[in-house]
Amino acid sequence: MPYTISQIADALGLHAEGDMSLIVTAVAEPAQAGASDLALAMKPEFADQLSSGKARAAMLWHGADWRAFGLAAALLAPRPRYAMAGLSAMMDAGAGYAPGRHPTAVIDPTAILADDVSVGAFAVIGPGAVIGAGSVIGAQVFVGQGARIGQGALLHPGVRIGHDVTIGDRFIAHFGASIGADGFSFVTPEPSAAEKVRETLGDQGDATAQSYARIHSLGSVTIGDDVELGANSCIDRGTVRDTQVGSGCKFDNLAQIGHNVVIGTDCLICAQVGIAGSSRIGNNVVLGGQTGVSDNLFIGDNVITGGATKVLSNVPSGRVMLGYPAMKMDTQLDLYRQLRRLPRLIADVARLKKAVSKPDPSD
Repeated sequence: MPYTISQIADALGLHAEGDMSLIVTAVAEPAQAGASDLALAMKPEFADQLSSGKARAAMLWHGADWRAFGLAAALLAPRPRYAMAGLSAMMDAGAGYAPGRHPTAVIDPTAILADDVSVGAFAVIGPGAVIGAGSVIGAQVFVGQGARIGQGALLHPGVRIGHDVTIGDRFIAHFGASIGADGFSFVTPEPSAAEKVRETLGDQGDATAQSYARIHSLGSVTIGDDVELGANSCIDRGTVRDTQVGSGCKFDNLAQIGHNVVIGTDCLICAQVGIAGSSRIGNNVVLGGQTGVSDNLFIGDNVITGGATKVLSNVPSGRVMLGYPAMKMDTQLDLYRQLRRLPRLIADVARLKKAVSKPDPSD
């Protein structure tokens, strides 16, 4: 819906200047913005592109000289990117999921759904499942027996929720996400080659090839409030106790959370992160894309890992880690700089060896 600059400023708690009655209907990048768009020019380098577009209003940084850009109005934000979170929520028309329950949906008679829950085509909701008010269950979503989902959930098409999974309020799961599959737990009658290698760091010893026996997952998954799960991400159920995810956690696409993992609150789990079974992640942890966390480890509060970091040992709170194996980021970068010097060092050593082995005959 259209908004005036005044309405946006009031809703987001921002300072606005210029024509407060100016109406905008959408947001756009500065160079592509039309006359009815609000241009997102949140940095000076973005604002320089305003002259290529037709925007009459823009969101700018605090203290920006908006008149110099030929604008009729401006929203001035101390932290524009944070203001964009609220602005994007206002401007998001949604995916158009229809209210009510589609006639092709299969809902078990014992399931309990709030009256206003939307259920899409070919969705399946199992016996005893409970879904809270204001939730949207997209097409071809599966909700297993005994699963409990809080209020205001948004499950996009193709999401799979296993039996007895418990999820808090305002949960969002994107296409193809899976919660509550069995953990990857297998064991051999005698110690396997993999176990021997783990103990010896390389020697398989006398281990022989064996078949694997499956350990069933008797636990489930418990997820707090305000959690978002990216497309095709997976959270496995626990072996005996539940896998746990704290409130406020956000997962990017293709994340894999193993059985028995415990994740604290307000963590950011980026794309292609893998956390192996029984590891514990503290609060406010950021795991950069393709970070791998080995099993049975502890990562403390406020830890940040750079992309492709491989964590093979416990990490104390507050550390910034990088590399394979993970080490403090500044140490890893220093080692990288030294590694780049190696060719020159090797060449210098070769010249010195040659000089020593063939002394000058004039000496």
